[in-house]
Amino acid sequence: MKIKTKMIWIVLPLIVVPIVIMGFAASLSARNGITKIATEFLRFKTDELLNYANSQWGILVENNLADKAEFVSATKAAVESFAATLVRSKSEIIFAVDESGNVAMSTGRLGIGDGDREKLSRLFLVLKGGVEIKEGVGGGSGFIDRLSASVNRFLFGGSESYTSGDWFDITIGGVERVGAGVYFKPFNWAMLVTEEKRVFYSAVTEIYFQSLILLSVTVVISIVLLLVFSGFLTRPINLVVKTMREIISRNDLSKRVPVVYGDEIGELGHTFNIMTEELERAYEQIKRYAYRAVVSKKREEKIRNIFQKYVPKDVIDQFFANPEKMLVGDNRELAVLFSDIRSFTSISEKLSPEEIVESLNRYFGLMVDVVVGYNGIVDKFIGDALMAFYGAPVRHSDDSLRAVRSAFDMMKALKEFNSWQKKRNRPVFRIGIGINFGIVTVGNIGSEKKMDYTVIGDMVNLASRLQDLTKYYGESIIVSESVKERIDKVYYCRLLDMVAVVGKSEGVRIYSPREKLKDSERSGLNLYARGMSLYFNREFREALNAFLSAKRLLPGDKMCDLMVERCRTYIKDPPPPDWNGVTVMKHK
Repeated sequence: MKIKTKMIWIVLPLIVVPIVIMGFAASLSARNGITKIATEFLRFKTDELLNYANSQWGILVENNLADKAEFVSATKAAVESFAATLVRSKSEIIFAVDESGNVAMSTGRLGIGDGDREKLSRLFLVLKGGVEIKEGVGGGSGFIDRLSASVNRFLFGGSESYTSGDWFDITIGGVERVGAGVYFKPFNWAMLVTEEKRVFYSAVTEIYFQSLILLSVTVVISIVLLLVFSGFLTRPINLVVKTMREIISRNDLSKRVPVVYGDEIGELGHTFNIMTEELERAYEQIKRYAYRAVVSKKREEKIRNIFQKYVPKDVIDQFFANPEKMLVGDNRELAVLFSDIRSFTSISEKLSPEEIVESLNRYFGLMVDVVVGYNGIVDKFIGDALMAFYGAPVRHSDDSLRAVRSAFDMMKALKEFNSWQKKRNRPVFRIGIGINFGIVTVGNIGSEKKMDYTVIGDMVNLASRLQDLTKYYGESIIVSESVKERIDKVYYCRLLDMVAVVGKSEGVRIYSPREKLKDSERSGLNLYARGMSLYFNREFREALNAFLSAKRLLPGDKMCDLMVERCRTYIKDPPPPDWNGVTVMKHK
C-alpha cells in the first residue's frame, strides 16, 4: 500500500470520529440546556398562575364571599383572564381541568376527545395527590425521547413518575404538547401550562440539522484536503531518492538531502544532514550566549542605576542574589500608602507645561526621599498621586509605623515644597494621605515586555479610598483600624467614623493619627471621643453636648461640626432600629 493511501486511511478517522463525537455531545448538551430553560419558564408561569389564583381566592375568603357562587365565578374568570396574559405564542395554551378530565377554563382551542379526557383525568390525580403515572401521559416520540424512555424503563422498572413541579408530554386532540401543571384546591382544578412539542423543541431541531450539515461539510472538506495535501507530502519522496544517489555516486558531501518530512524513507538523508546542521547550530549558540552575557551585564547595571532611585540598595542586592524569587508571587501582610494632590487640575490651569513638570518633579523628589528613607517601595505614580508600600520584599516588624511616620514627614516636606512654590509665585499644594495594613499579593506582574514589582488586592483598594476620604473629613492623614492597632502605643489616633467606602457594604472604622498634642487639644479630643461613644450608642442628645464642648476647645475642627450636624439630624429624625452607625459613601 502506498504512503498516500496510508495517510488517508489513518488521518481521516482521526478527523471524522472526534467531530462526530463532539457534534453529538454538543447537540445533546444544547438539547438539555434548551429543555431546562424552557421547562423552567413553564414552571415559572405555573407558579405565577398559582400565586394569582391564591391571591384572588384569599380576597374572597377575607371578605366572606367564598360561598357566593357569583363571586367565585367572577374569580375563576379573573384567573382565566390572567392566564391569557401569560400566553406568549399562538401555540401555547393554558387551561384547567377537573377530576373528570373536563376543561374548566382555557386560553385556546384544544379539541379534546374522550380518550384525552381519560388522560387528563389521570393527570389531575397526579397533580392532586402525587399518584404514580404510567406510560401514556408522559413520553415523547422522537429518537432522543425514546432513548431517554428506554433508559428510564431499564433503570426504574418500566414506569415514569409525575409530581407537582415536574413537566410532562401529553397528546391532546392529536397534537403532542409539553407542559407543567399544579393543583389548585379551592376550585378543585389542575391548572396546566402547555406548549406544542414541535414549537418547544424547534430550537433543538434546528441545532440537530445545523450539526448534521456542519458534520457533512467537514467530512467532505477533510477528504478533499487529505487528497490534495497527501499529494504534496508524497511528492518529495522521489526527490529524496534522486539526491541520495547523487551524493553516493559523486561523493559530494556539500549537497544536502532536501528531506521535508521525517518518515522512514527520509530518515537516511536526514541523518546525514544532522552532522553539519548541529555544528552550525552549536556555533550560533556560542555567539548568542556570549552576546547575551554582555547584554545581561549592562542590563543589570542599568537596572541598578534606575531601581536605586526608588528601592533601597539592600533590596536590590537581595534580588540580584536570588533572581528566581523575583518571579514568584507571595501573599503577605504589609502597609500601603496613597497620597494625592488636592485640586491639582485647577492648579495646573494656572501654570505653564514647563512649570507643571518642574513643580511635580520637585514635589515627587521630596516625597520619594521620605518613602525610601523608611525602607518603603515607591510602587507607581498615578498622575499627581503616589502609591508606596512597606513590608516587601523585606519585611519589618513595624511596617505600619514606618508608613505613618512617612506620612508625617511627607507633610513636613510639603511645607518645604510650598515655601519653594511661593518664592516662584506658584500655587501651594495640599495633599491627602491614606494608609491601610493587611494581606496583599506581591510580585512581578505584567508581561514579558513590561513588568512592575507591585501589590494587588482588596486591601490596596481600601487604602486608595481612605486617601479619597481625607477631602470629606477635612483630615490630612487617614488610617484604617488595622493600622491604628499597630501604632496607638506611639501616636494618638482619633476615631473619625465608621464608613462603608464605595464598592463595599460593610463598615470599617477610620482614624486620623496625631504626631503631637497640646494640652487643650488633648482635652478637646477626649471630649470628642466621649461624644463618638455616645453617638454609636444612639444617645444623640448627650453626644451633641459632648461635641459642642469639644468644639469650643477645637475651634475650626471640621469633624466636630460634622458630628454636631449629624446629632441634631438624628435627634429630630431618629435612625431606624437596625442602624449601626455606618456612613455609606456613594462617591469617591
